[in-house]
Amino acid sequence: MMSNDHNKFEHPNRLHLSPGNFTNHPCEGFAVPPILFDKKRTGPRHQAFALIPLQASPSPVLENLDYALEDSVTANFSNPGSAFGGHLSLEQRNKSFDITNSMTVHCGFVRGKKPGQGTGFDISDDDLLEMEQCHEETMAYVKNSSSLYKDNKVGLWRLVVVRNLPYEDPRRTGKIPKLLLHRLFPNVRFSVWIDAKLQLVVDPYLLLERFLWRKNSSFAISRHYRRFDVYEEAEANKAAGKYDNASIDEQIDFYRNEGLTHYSPAKLPITSDVPEGCVIIREHVPISNLFTCLWFNEVDRFTARDQISFSTVRDKIRAKVGWMPQMFLDCERRNFVVQAYHRELLEQMIASGRNTPPIAVEPSRKIRPGSSRRAPPSKKPVVKRKKEKKSSSRRRAVKPVTWAMDAV
Repeated sequence: MMSNDHNKFEHPNRLHLSPGNFTNHPCEGFAVPPILFDKKRTGPRHQAFALIPLQASPSPVLENLDYALEDSVTANFSNPGSAFGGHLSLEQRNKSFDITNSMTVHCGFVRGKKPGQGTGFDISDDDLLEMEQCHEETMAYVKNSSSLYKDNKVGLWRLVVVRNLPYEDPRRTGKIPKLLLHRLFPNVRFSVWIDAKLQLVVDPYLLLERFLWRKNSSFAISRHYRRFDVYEEAEANKAAGKYDNASIDEQIDFYRNEGLTHYSPAKLPITSDVPEGCVIIREHVPISNLFTCLWFNEVDRFTARDQISFSTVRDKIRAKVGWMPQMFLDCERRNFVVQAYHRELLEQMIASGRNTPPIAVEPSRKIRPGSSRRAPPSKKPVVKRKKEKKSSSRRRAVKPVTWAMDAV
């Protein structure tokens, strides 16, 4: 545990980067990227779908990635971490950052036949088979599906029950599907991870096109809305009681000894050291899979606060092969997901006098001066009419209705 003086360590060239340091906040004046032009009016989804790269994104240096398997005999339980992660030694941890053409690394699920079978985080054979055969479904299927709660499915979504959880801490357990999706869905090419507190309100194909295909990227994650610096993030976690202070101090002290510095403009083109990890958009290629494996190993070894370990893993990989995740603005994230709150939390907010969060609403239409809103007319019986001849004049195109979404 660090002393009080050590906790107050200040870098001599430290630059405090926060919204207050900018003349304008990076999200000020943000506009949604334009929808792709589509001559045939088949819709933005079809246009995005047509732009799926024919080949996988390049994976610099690393071409083949395998995963370590161990048993209780070979594991060294005196090392940090867990049985699920393999109790990596410091030497094993450091070696995993030496990127070569072919690698075998620890990536959870070190015991058992395959991920989800006798490994901890166990999944039924039927569900595993579905996950291995996972394929793309259409939005029409989602809207027209009537299979509510049939065969463990809600519409398109299949409910998967996980047993034998490897961690007592649910926050650490939650990092398994978040960071190790490529192990649970081995045949999936792209994935979008969204925390349970969020609701997706945009077609996922548009996200893939905007953040991956348009930018020739294989991994995208949003920046933290307020903090750029890992040291500030650690202090914020301690102040909010997100994790015990001694463990956070130990992790930060370890990273400092490895060379972690405060964020500054000298790190550009890196725009932040702290992600808002509730959304991850990725292509499953060897280098991006390695990144999330090593990121998970840090979560397994230190604290479950993945924002603290993100930049260390990113910078080590970037120093070796020049690859790094792309980071987009938090206002871009708020453009395609909305915050969802449990009823209990909303009741607490109301009881404490706090304002309830805004929700997505249709903008009110302008009313002419002197006019007033009228009650909606009562429904009249439907009367079939004869078909009318189409006017020879060209019809005007109907303008799309714009929806406004308040930031949560």
